Amino acid sequence: MDEQKGVRFLQIDESRAGQRLDNFLLGHLKGVPRSHVYRLLRRGEVRVNGGRAKPEYRLEAGDRIRVPPVRTAAAPSPVSAAGFEWLNDRILYEDDELLVLDKPAGLAVHGGSNVPVGLIEAVRLLRPHHTLIELAHRLDRDTSGCLILAKDRSVLLALHRMFRAGGVEKRYLALVRGRWRGGPREVRAALERGPERGGERRVEVRAEGKEAASRFSPRGHFGPATLVEIRLYTGRTHQARVHAAHIGHPIAGDDKYGDRDFNREMRQLGLRRLFLHAASLRFAHPSGRGRIAVEAALPPELSRLLNGLRNEPAV
Repeated sequence: MDEQKGVRFLQIDESRAGQRLDNFLLGHLKGVPRSHVYRLLRRGEVRVNGGRAKPEYRLEAGDRIRVPPVRTAAAPSPVSAAGFEWLNDRILYEDDELLVLDKPAGLAVHGGSNVPVGLIEAVRLLRPHHTLIELAHRLDRDTSGCLILAKDRSVLLALHRMFRAGGVEKRYLALVRGRWRGGPREVRAALERGPERGGERRVEVRAEGKEAASRFSPRGHFGPATLVEIRLYTGRTHQARVHAAHIGHPIAGDDKYGDRDFNREMRQLGLRRLFLHAASLRFAHPSGRGRIAVEAALPPELSRLLNGLRNEPAV
């Protein structure tokens, strides 16, 4: 481990305005495990203008950030971009300001203590001439599909505003437990992070939580399950998964909010991941280049499961 560094005070300029505090810290504290960064925030050891601040706090120009002494891990061995060139084949759209790619399931969007290189680090390796590449939003590690990355700070901030205002149309495909009855269904159930239990924090439906709205539309019955399209009107953590479980149709392969028996049945048929796929994104290009519409095909392992279920008896 490197020597302990003293307290630092960092001034936020216009280029960092609008960035989340946790993302800012993760970028500055290279080599510090993500879990430790969030622990510093929970304990109030990181201060913004002399006071405590939550991880999701949006920085403003002129903010003064107190960063406490931390120990950083020894520099990791250099990682070659050659090991991630396969990601170039998954790019769905790219220009000089942003790119959209089809993230595979199993790849975390950020590196951490147990994941030395995540998707964002891999893309930076592949695009070393860009001084900035940041995630415009996130997907869970086990979720596949469309993900936007920005190469320009003003475009990044514009995308953040669009996501908050519902200006990005997000549609997912998910396989859920049971035979869906009726047509489309809108779910409006506020969500809030629950208390940490056993080192794990879950998102729960609570009246005092943040507004969350989703629309579920059935796309076909497959044996004991239904394929649904989910449109997210808001972008809360684990929203699709929690809303699906809330209405009695948990997503296949969801080991946090799902049904154990249903998951076991799907696993016996070959499912080794969460059946949640970000199938499409539609949004206006922040620089006025017209509307961007991208689609990511259902991954082969999910298509194979559906094909295997076609002859299963419906319930």
